[in-house]
This record gives sequence, C-alpha cells and structure tokens, in this order.
Amino acid sequence: MEPHRLSRTDARRIAVRAQLLDAERPALVAEVVDELTVLNIDPTNAIAPSEDHILYSRLGAGYEPAHLVEAFEDVRSVFEYDGMYRSAADLSLYRAIMRRPLKYQQTRDWMAANERFHHDVIALIAERGPVPTGEIPDTAQQAWGSTGWTNNRNVTQMLEILVRLGEVAIAGRRGRERLWELAERWYPATEQVPDAEVDARRSERRLGALGLARSKQTEVPLERMDVGAAGEPAVVEGVDGVWRVDPVGLAELGRPFEGRTVLLSPFDRLVFDRARAEAIFGFEYVLEMYKPAAKRRWGYFALPILRGDELIGKLDAKADRKKGVLNVNAVHRDTDWSRAAEHDVRAEIVALADWLGLELVEPGE
Repeated sequence: MEPHRLSRTDARRIAVRAQLLDAERPALVAEVVDELTVLNIDPTNAIAPSEDHILYSRLGAGYEPAHLVEAFEDVRSVFEYDGMYRSAADLSLYRAIMRRPLKYQQTRDWMAANERFHHDVIALIAERGPVPTGEIPDTAQQAWGSTGWTNNRNVTQMLEILVRLGEVAIAGRRGRERLWELAERWYPATEQVPDAEVDARRSERRLGALGLARSKQTEVPLERMDVGAAGEPAVVEGVDGVWRVDPVGLAELGRPFEGRTVLLSPFDRLVFDRARAEAIFGFEYVLEMYKPAAKRRWGYFALPILRGDELIGKLDAKADRKKGVLNVNAVHRDTDWSRAAEHDVRAEIVALADWLGLELVEPGE
C-alpha cells in the first residue's frame, strides 16, 4: 500500500498519545502497563526507581509504589519477566516463548551439567515458595563461567534460566531481592498461542505502544522494539526512510491534541530509542551517568522534558534522601522557551519534589 504521509507534528502526537503522555491520564497501574506493554525495572535511584517514575509520569501525584506492588503481587494484573513488568494480557505470548528451546549452546550444556542443581532448586521452591534468592543454596556441579558480572553466580543464573523455561516465576520483591515460586502455582491459566503467531502479535503490541517505529531498530537497548510488518507504512516529512504506524494512532489524529508538561525518566519508552527521538522530535539525548563528570553535557541523570508534543530540554536534578532534598543543578533549554513554558516546567519540578516528599533546592539557594 502507498505510505501514509505524516508531518513531524503528526508523528510526534502519535508517539506521545501511544505512550499515554497527553493530557488524558490513565487511572490504574494495570492500564498503564497494558498500554505500554513493558515497564522497565531499574534500581538507579537518582530520582526514583524507573518503574515508579514512569508510572508517576502517567498517573500523577496519586501514584504510590505500593500500587505497583499490589498489581504485581496481589491482583496479578502485571508479571515480571526478563527485567520488565509486563501486562497479564500478554502472558499467553510469553508462555509460548517459554516453551521454545534454549537458544545458546553454552546455556544448554550448563543445564545438562547441572541436572541435580536444577532438581534441588525446583524441590526447594516447591516446598517453601515463594523463596528469596538469598535462601536458595548453591549446589551447582559446574559453575557458570562468564567474563561479566554473572560469573559463578550460579543460583541467579539457574533461576533466570528456569524463568525463561517457564518452570519458575518471580512472585514478588522484598526491597530489590526477588521472590521465586513455581510457575504453575503463580501464573494463571492462559490460552495456548501457536508459536507461529507469537512474534507477529508481539510486534503489533509493540507498535501500539510506540505509535510509530522503524520496522527494524538500529540500536538494541534492554528490550528489542522492532515491529516488523505490523501496522501500515508511513513517511514523515523531512525524515529519511519508511516507518510503520499504528492505525489507532492514525485515527486519533482526527481529534484535538491536548498535551501536558512531563519530566521523563531516561528509561522512558518515548525517548529510549535515541535515534527515533532525534529523528521525530529533533531531540539529542545520552544518559551520562556512565561518563566522567567532566565530560557530561546535561548531568548524571538528566530528565528529558516533554511539553505538549515537543521535547524541549533536560532537567539535571538528584534526590538526596539523607538530607531530604531534591537538588536541581541546572535546567537545560534545547529551544527558546516562552514564559508559559518556564512556568509549566517549574510547576512540574515542584510537583516532582512534592511527590518524592523532598524539599526543593534550586541553583543559588
């Protein structure tokens, strides 16, 4: 079919609406996770854990971390898999993935060498689950070898593999430590999705969450966001190449757009694909926490600033919980701001400090 022709404004508004960042806020944690399809889990607490920050950005000041715990552990409207919270509506797709054989020979060989260890872990969880990681003994016959942080972390590696194989599920957290339960006792029954349908259905879900995306992503962050042939082809004014656009997002262009001002997590899906953010929003961004301080342009954990359908700058701020303050080091403007924009951004900074329960300290104070 002939590609749809979109202005940059159209493209931005499709992306913002798909990520629930327009003025019409959702009401529930489950609603947010269902629409976004994934909620990144990251313990970096420069402002707040990313899962909480992302939910606050959508739900507003009424959101509390306990709401996510309730959705995960009690209601079970979300589940954890591969470093992300995901919607229970997608569990059938992931149960199908769990049925697939292990991809890497090293993993298959290690599991074959640790058959008794595998049995020990399953037996302990069956008897005592949910069980925290620290209470599962390492009885490995062969250590996991790696040049990275997983080297000899045999219990964690076994548990991760058993989650991937659908034998074990993450059933909660105590602090950052995960609790483990038998998958058959934790996951509800789901439809059985044929393996041949899984990847296409996941692509459709991804595109619905992004609104607009490349068929194949050039950079691969924590979770691939390729969308394949999902949706319909589109070209964006002034941007090279063909995109895939969600038909729902196209239909919503027919109604008025009303945006708001939001301080985003660096892990937010609106900006996580840095190449897309630059192409569609003209927004350059790098998370600089891994850079030496002298080489940072915007700060250790700068928050992208969304206003309406534009990304207009970055907030360099950090929470100091010992002192009970939110330190604002700088506000970086990517464009000329109107007085209204300055007012709106300032109001969001104040609101963020209030939500965190911290006193706001700004430059010069």
